[in-house]
Amino acid sequence: MMRVLVTGATGFVASALIPMLACRGHHVRAAVRRPGALPVPDTATVGDIGPETDWSRALDGVDAVVHLAARVHQAEEPGGSAAALDLHRRVNREGTRRLAEAAAAAGVRRMVLVSTIKAVTENGAEDAVTDETPPRPSSPYGISKLEAEQALEAVAARTGLEQVVVRPPLVYGPGVGANFRQLMELCRRAPPLPFGAIRNRRSLVYVGNLAGAIMACVEHRDAPGRRFLVHDGPVLSTPDLIRAIARALGRPARLFGVPPPLLGAAFHLIGRGDAFDRLAASLELDDRAIRKTLGWEPLWSQEDALRVTAEWFNAAAGP
Repeated sequence: MMRVLVTGATGFVASALIPMLACRGHHVRAAVRRPGALPVPDTATVGDIGPETDWSRALDGVDAVVHLAARVHQAEEPGGSAAALDLHRRVNREGTRRLAEAAAAAGVRRMVLVSTIKAVTENGAEDAVTDETPPRPSSPYGISKLEAEQALEAVAARTGLEQVVVRPPLVYGPGVGANFRQLMELCRRAPPLPFGAIRNRRSLVYVGNLAGAIMACVEHRDAPGRRFLVHDGPVLSTPDLIRAIARALGRPARLFGVPPPLLGAAFHLIGRGDAFDRLAASLELDDRAIRKTLGWEPLWSQEDALRVTAEWFNAAAGP
């Protein structure tokens, strides 16, 4: 049994990870930003995460840290602005550095940073991305998360803190928001959609499968010093994903084909080129490293994971 500090403890991934850690017999302490949030009985309020955060109370007696808290892209921010990058760096890079230094000083043995595949690439790739793929992030979020990884590794090299990095792709499951929830709402309404001719390959990860991978990184002796990719296993094209979601929702998938160059031109014409890129680009991950090194396997099949997510969404959306 270990005492594990989880940051971002009121978030989406933590909602799956914390019960899993508890079921394995670990004592979980939650780090939260504001008083009043009590995801578990042992909760420490740390305030905003950045270069001045006081982690002393949260880290007292802790064996391992799982760092989930991060600043993600804000809709009102220009994606490439220097100001946006500075804001992301303050939380993601400098906040991670501060936590790693405090953890090492407090005698914590291991820190697991949940990063993102956006630290490697954001625009898709012809070949599957591996843990050895040279990183080329382009957004403030992706850049700052890669720099967070590097900051953690530097602290670990200097102090002996064991460090592990996990880079998930798009995460879905009960409680999901943002783009995946919007896609489920679209599938629920079941309008005709012009995406039938897209032939891309995308990797996804169910939140429960990601939680299992994080837990393996906390527990396994061979995890330190590694960067792991993780996903459900099967890759899906955008049409396949729409069909799978629609089937799980009990709705028809009404797809018709428009040549992707024409579809892309139409999206760019209305100022939604970024949305088309997300729909049409490929981003396939090769996660053999975590399977071979840690013996990790997904706990849920993709079919079951989509069904559980759809059941939650139907209940949340109402009649």
